Amino acid sequence: MNSATAPAGAPVSSERHTAEYLRVKGLAERGIASAQHSLGFMYANGQGVPRNDAMAVMWYREAAGAGLSHAQYNLGVMYQKGQGVAQDHAEAIDWYARAAEQGYAPAQYNLGWLYAKGQGVQADAGQALHWFGQAAAQGDPGAQHNLGMMYEGGKGVAQDLDAALAWYRRAADQGYARAQFALALRYDSGQGVERDAAQALEWLRRAAEQGHAPAQFNLALRYDKGQDLEQDSRQAIAWYERAGAQGHASSQFNLALILDSGHGVPRDEAAALTWYRRAAERGHAGAQDNLGLRYEHGQGVERDPAQAAHWYRQAASQGLPAAQYHLAQLFDAGSGVEHDPAQAAEWYQKAAEQGHLRAQFDLGLRYESGAGVEQDAARALRWYLRAAEQDYAPAQHMVATMLDRSDAANPVEATRWYRKAADAGHALAQFALALRYDSAHGAERDYEAAYFWYLCAARQGHARAQFNLGVMYATGQGAARDLVEAHAWLARAAGSGVAAAGPYLKRVAGRMTAAQLAQVQGLQEAA
Repeated sequence: MNSATAPAGAPVSSERHTAEYLRVKGLAERGIASAQHSLGFMYANGQGVPRNDAMAVMWYREAAGAGLSHAQYNLGVMYQKGQGVAQDHAEAIDWYARAAEQGYAPAQYNLGWLYAKGQGVQADAGQALHWFGQAAAQGDPGAQHNLGMMYEGGKGVAQDLDAALAWYRRAADQGYARAQFALALRYDSGQGVERDAAQALEWLRRAAEQGHAPAQFNLALRYDKGQDLEQDSRQAIAWYERAGAQGHASSQFNLALILDSGHGVPRDEAAALTWYRRAAERGHAGAQDNLGLRYEHGQGVERDPAQAAHWYRQAASQGLPAAQYHLAQLFDAGSGVEHDPAQAAEWYQKAAEQGHLRAQFDLGLRYESGAGVEQDAARALRWYLRAAEQDYAPAQHMVATMLDRSDAANPVEATRWYRKAADAGHALAQFALALRYDSAHGAERDYEAAYFWYLCAARQGHARAQFNLGVMYATGQGAARDLVEAHAWLARAAGSGVAAAGPYLKRVAGRMTAAQLAQVQGLQEAA
């Protein structure tokens, strides 16, 4: 929205203001419309007289009634803003229309804006297009930019990217920052013009240097990621700071991320926390979640689970799945909030429905056990499957386990899921897969394959896999017979509490030669 502008030749010093006020007041009281407008402007801006919006409205009204377009426009501004008079968009439209019909470009722009927004009048894209067009033809850069937006989006007119680009360029060439930013985005995306990274950066920089926060953020992002220019964290920080100082929440959040990670600059946890907080207070969901994590774990602040719950809830209410999951965990543990399995399940569900992998898995656990929800094996399997399809190994293992023990057991399909989890390094799945090859359950018997997967699980500390591996070495099944290796793995299993390992270990030791026993002792001493 355009605002009131000073009349040509407006006085500049406070002493001249006072003298000018007395002169203009005399003329205004004699009914000179231009003086009435000037006097209204003086009252509106406190020039030569204390600011008085009501008096400004009175004198603007006198001049507007005489048909002075500047006064009609400024009276419209007062009604639109509710300054010196009750806010009334319909009255604003009436006065803007009178000035606009006389060809006054700022009034044409504001009239178009009100029609576009549907304020004081039913939204009418055609009328908005008309009045923006009138103002744009007179060189108003804001109207030119808005015409570009309407042509780009096909609002009130057939979509025309060439026309949109032309209007953006006319406004941008006049130094209008929003149009410069729009032009940069077109060159960056190649929408309606051949992609040109250099042109995109040039227009971005022009808009950013004028203080346009979205352009500053976009330029910072390019320095941050090294997109179309050399990566430079210090330049990124400088532009994020300029936008962040204007309250641009995404800039504040990204600045916090850089300072928190120390990417290309010394790490500064305290400064990061400050920027997380500023972004969080402006409603940035990612920052709210990050702030919650810091309060939950006492990172840079005193640990406060209740504050963590507050910030998680703020972000969760905006639909951020990570925050919904974190809030669910607090309800699950009764940390910072009252223990409430039902609330936990509800937030897990919200996050899971948005594809949050861990929430899907944890929701599966709850449906399987009946924690906070009615026990439902079918639903548990569905949620496990959704997480498993994202290559989450624990979920793949649970899918296999449920398929194994369901009424309609499917050993072959279970084996397929065990294999997926085993390939990802999941020890329980590796052991289960080894058992299947060992016993020919859901797969053809293959002792070498069984040996391989027992070994994988055993190396991760799986006690039963260690025992079975020891047996295989002792019997020469799936691997060459090796009593020293057998003894080593059985000893590990025994140490992990496998009851059968002790007696078997004694039998193996009884079959070993003195040299082999010495080798075992040497290995034990070396360990």
